[in-house]
Amino acid sequence: MNRLQPILDATIELKELLQQEITPQNREEVVQQVNQLLDAREELMEVLLPPFTEEEQKLGRMLTDLNASISTSLHKLFAELKEEMKQVKKQKQSNRKYTNPYQNVRTMDGMYLDSKK
Repeated sequence: MNRLQPILDATIELKELLQQEITPQNREEVVQQVNQLLDAREELMEVLLPPFTEEEQKLGRMLTDLNASISTSLHKLFAELKEEMKQVKKQKQSNRKYTNPYQNVRTMDGMYLDSKK
């Protein structure tokens, strides 16, 4: 059996996992599975040493193409996650401003505002 076949199988599984619909409800599970597959692939790649046969070189080229598409999918997932984190932070800030609208108001117009609660 080819030495690159387990790496190719893990890469294809990773690509299929990233192509499925990722919702906020299943995102954590998907990220954990992605991390597990990336760790398994890394371990397999560490023991892989040259020289490579012609068939292994063909599989290697196919792996680099798959890695490019996986990389773009991971960047997209990361961007969505960052955007959601920004939204949560903005929502928290908005909630704080709603509950205490005069928290950051400091005026010097001769009016006394008691800041103690």
